[in-house]
Amino acid sequence: MTSIFEAAIFDLDNCLSAADEVGQGLFEPAFAAIRRANDSRLDDQALAAALSDCWVHALDFVARKHGFSDSMLAAGWKVFCQVEVTTPMHGYGDLNVLKELKLMRFLVTSGFRRLQESKIRALGITDWFKGIYVDAIDQPDRKGKQQIFAEILAQNGLQPKNVLVVGDNADSEIEAGRRLGIKTVQILRPGVPRAGNATWHVQDLEGVRKLVFVGPGASVSGVSGNRGR
Repeated sequence: MTSIFEAAIFDLDNCLSAADEVGQGLFEPAFAAIRRANDSRLDDQALAAALSDCWVHALDFVARKHGFSDSMLAAGWKVFCQVEVTTPMHGYGDLNVLKELKLMRFLVTSGFRRLQESKIRALGITDWFKGIYVDAIDQPDRKGKQQIFAEILAQNGLQPKNVLVVGDNADSEIEAGRRLGIKTVQILRPGVPRAGNATWHVQDLEGVRKLVFVGPGASVSGVSGNRGR
């Protein structure tokens, strides 16, 4: 069956693998450094909420959102730059569905370069994608996902109408795709809040497969949409 979509751009954390699959302990040294630098700026409840957000958003986003001091951000940043996954990862149970999607696949993930690249290696999925891009927050020439998406389209001769962005984060890849006129699919993994700016919502990668091969105009079990998106 032929799909109208020629390519799909995937996020990594909480899309292909749970962000905390690496284990809570991996981030604890960075969290401890942030706590030490807090100096009563945030109360215990606010600080706990901020650190929990680090499993969903990049550290610079968390710092802005929760009002970190410069010293808090610097303390966490110094440790996170060195964090690396050294044990195998498995991803979500439906990860192999990716191989059934006979279209160009790209992976774009935000975070510290060393950490994100180590996750990709640990998952063993490097060969599954035509291109892998780390939107590295610890590099001075950071482009951001929207620019990376635009470059993927331009470099591969793709039109926005023939591409899907698949992810979980309403403020990151979903919004970047929307701004470029690309249809977006939010995977509602456990704990992921439903985004109002996504074109469609699915529960898993099987939902993405159905959307790609059955088509967005059909009534597809497990796929829901936002009116007007």
